[in-house]
Amino acid sequence: MNRIVETSRPDAPGYFDPSDEGEGLLDWSAVEQRLVSARNYWVSTASPSGAPHAMPVWGVWLEDGFLFSTGPRTRKARNLAANPRAVVHLESGAQVVVVNGIARQVFDADLIGAFVSAFNPKYGWNFTAADLRSGGLFEVRPLEAFAWLGDEGSDFSATGTRWVFESPPAA
Repeated sequence: MNRIVETSRPDAPGYFDPSDEGEGLLDWSAVEQRLVSARNYWVSTASPSGAPHAMPVWGVWLEDGFLFSTGPRTRKARNLAANPRAVVHLESGAQVVVVNGIARQVFDADLIGAFVSAFNPKYGWNFTAADLRSGGLFEVRPLEAFAWLGDEGSDFSATGTRWVFESPPAA
């Protein structure tokens, strides 16, 4: 498991009262459940020139990170080959979950199998491990995550939480 090393308020001067540091912080397990149950995710990458690129994807959150597939010649894959930093976030602007992390291409047979086993029933798809053995599967491991929960227009400062994770192991 990718260990959490710090839980705090996000560093956003003017939005959070430093005196309430421990009050209303979210529990990571509840946020992780939102990542597991989500259907649509947005993945953001940056081109070698720094141009941002955001695209919706289907994927699965497994214990240590977010896995998604993409063609090896897609903009996402080319961007990640040049710069492995990525952001994954859910669709809601009120029930917010944002994960900043490091992406790596996955070739490990066990992780490919776990992806296929989770992805196919979730989306009614028919991936096989053979479809992904030669590339096209990426995992984003968190370095930092942010979440806040509320209704549209609610004060996110009441639940705004930031987690810092151990750096993922080198691929």
